[in-house]
Amino acid sequence: MVAAVRILVAPDKFAGTLTAIEAAQAIAAGWRVSRPDDEFDLVPMSDGGPGFVDTLHRALDGEIIRTAVTGPLGDRVSAPMLRAGDRAYLESASACGLDLLPPSRRDPEAAGTYGVGESLLAALGSGAAEIVVGLGGSASNDGGAGMLAALGAEPGAALRRGGAGLAELTAVDLAKARDRVAGRAVVAATDVDNPLLGPQGATAVYAPQKGASQAQIARLEAALARWVTLTDGDQAAARPGSGAAGGLGFGLFLLGAVRVPGSQLVMDAVRLAERAGRADLVVTGEGALDWQSVRGKVVAGVAWTSQRAARPCVVLAGLIELGRREIASMGVDAAYSITELAGSPEAARADPAGQLRALAARVARTWSPA
Repeated sequence: MVAAVRILVAPDKFAGTLTAIEAAQAIAAGWRVSRPDDEFDLVPMSDGGPGFVDTLHRALDGEIIRTAVTGPLGDRVSAPMLRAGDRAYLESASACGLDLLPPSRRDPEAAGTYGVGESLLAALGSGAAEIVVGLGGSASNDGGAGMLAALGAEPGAALRRGGAGLAELTAVDLAKARDRVAGRAVVAATDVDNPLLGPQGATAVYAPQKGASQAQIARLEAALARWVTLTDGDQAAARPGSGAAGGLGFGLFLLGAVRVPGSQLVMDAVRLAERAGRADLVVTGEGALDWQSVRGKVVAGVAWTSQRAARPCVVLAGLIELGRREIASMGVDAAYSITELAGSPEAARADPAGQLRALAARVARTWSPA
C-alpha cells in the first residue's frame, strides 16, 4: 500500500477571480478527486496585496477592526485592520484597490490613496506601536500623496486629487504628516521591488493595468517626477518598493517607513519553512505566472522556501507566460496552466474554481503515486 502524500497547498490569490483561500480550497478539492487519501495543509498566502489582512489573521489570530474610509474615487468603503499584540496590519488594497472599481470606472489619474491615510489614522488611534501596511493591487498612481494628505500634509486639496493633482503642485509641506507618525514604527510590506520612476517604475509598468492610456502614462510619469522634486525624495524614489501600489511605497518612505517584502512577512507569519519541511510536495499558484512573479510575488517565495526544504514545488496558474528555463530558475519543478486545460482564457474565467479543481485533479495523477 502506498503511503499518503503530504501536500502543502500555499497559493496566492488568482486576481479578479479567486481569493487565496478559495484557490487553496479548490486545489485541495480537485486533488482529492484523484488521490482521496493524501493529506493536506492549506496555507493561503499573500504578497501584501488583496487578502493580506485575512491571511495574517488566520496565522496570528488577533482582532479585526473595520473602519469606513474613502475609496479610490471617493466612495466610502470598509477597510479592515488586524490588531495582533502591539502591531496593526493594514491592507492598502481595501482602501485604494483596483478590485473596488469596475473596469469602466478605472482611472489612475483620478484614483487616490486618501483612504489609506484614514486607515493609518485609525491604526495610530488604536495605540499600535508598529503599523504594517500591505501594498499591492492598487487602482491609484499618486505616489502616496492622498495618504499623506489624510495625515495632514499640505496642500491637502491638491494632494487628494490623484496622480493628476500632482502636476499642479508648486510646494509641499509634509511636517504635520510626519508629526502624526512620530514615535511609531511604520513598515511597508510591498508586493514588488520596483522603483518609483523610469522604465521599471510604478507608471510605466503598472499604470497600463489600471486603465491608463499612453497619454496618461506620460502625464503621470511627469507628475510623479514633480512630486519627487517637491518632496526632496530622490533617495526614497530610488529605493526598491517605492513604486509599489502606484508609488504608495514612496509615500510611506517619506514618513520614514522601512520596507520588507510582503510575501516574506507572510511566509514568516505562517511558518511556511517549518510546514514545507513536514510536507512531501508543495503546491502553489496565482492568476498569471509571468515576469512579475519573480519580483517579490508569492510563487517565487514559496518556490524558494521549497528548495530550502528540499521539497518539489508545483505551480498551478491561470496563465503561464514564462518559459521552462525561467520557471526552473525560480525553483519550480513544474507549472500547469488552467487556460491550456480550459482551451481559452474566456473558458478559464467562466468557472475559475471548477477549472482549478479540474487541473489539480489532473496534476495529482502525476505527482502523487496511486
